[in-house]
Amino acid sequence: PSLDDFPPVAVGHRVVHGGARFFEPTLITNLVEINIDELSVLAPLHNPGALQGVRAAKAAFPDLAHVAVFDTAFHQTLPPAAYTYAIDKDLAEAHRIRRYGFHGTSHKYVSRAAADFLGRPLEELKQIVFHLGNGASVAAVDGGRSVETSMGLTPLEGLVMGTRSGDIDPAVLFHLARRARMSIDDLDDLLNKRSGVLGLAGVNDMRDLEERVAAGDEDARLAMDVYIHRLRAYAGSYIAQLGGVDVIVFTAGVGENSPIVRAGALETLGFAGVQLDPARNEERARGIRVISADGSPVTVLVVPTNEELEIARQALEVAAAL
Repeated sequence: PSLDDFPPVAVGHRVVHGGARFFEPTLITNLVEINIDELSVLAPLHNPGALQGVRAAKAAFPDLAHVAVFDTAFHQTLPPAAYTYAIDKDLAEAHRIRRYGFHGTSHKYVSRAAADFLGRPLEELKQIVFHLGNGASVAAVDGGRSVETSMGLTPLEGLVMGTRSGDIDPAVLFHLARRARMSIDDLDDLLNKRSGVLGLAGVNDMRDLEERVAAGDEDARLAMDVYIHRLRAYAGSYIAQLGGVDVIVFTAGVGENSPIVRAGALETLGFAGVQLDPARNEERARGIRVISADGSPVTVLVVPTNEELEIARQALEVAAAL
């Protein structure tokens, strides 16, 4: 099929950072472009490129509606206790420092797909969604609303990732600046590009890490242990924040394809009603599937994410309302 056979009616654009200004899919006007550009200070690696894409697409399709779908939008339902950092409030307000969260398009799509698959109202479910790829985040979703998530002001906070450190004592940066004479740019590069699984084991692909663990590589074993330890810590925290959990979902490249990671993350959660079925977990299959045991109080699912479909749906909603 060609665009002549199926002419587009709208163009959806993924924009990573919408700050606190954008909490829903938004028709891209000149003012919205200015806002996306201003928010580049919070996402210098992502928003400028997204803006270039918007302008190129507008030039190619000048008569269509162009809609921005923000990675942060789904997490705008976080309560103040979850998004507020405990630093000087005036300084935080002046520089827009708060938790924003990311992977929102995926978390929204997956949590709804899980409810649809189970035939249960989304509004009645307490879910924990693990989006585990090279970038990784987890969200607590209560009744379809994000109430807690692991990424923060930027996508650096939270889980151990392919090349990102995730959570770290901020004083480590002061120590490295003073003792190792590292600059701000050096530290940025360290935590975003030379840390995580790569920093611990020398590889950033989970498949390579699993192969090295199986071969007896001690660095790889430690990297896997640290990765799993962080997943369990967040799972336990979010079960407490939700007051219990009905569904745990794994998605994205690692979440959908690594039985080792899924089993490790859930191994200690029996106290919360999580009972994994080892055979189902090991099964290589496509599509949504249950990997918890029959009778498990908590349902565990693998749900392939589809951010492109979610962006298309949201863009169409905006275009239809014009």
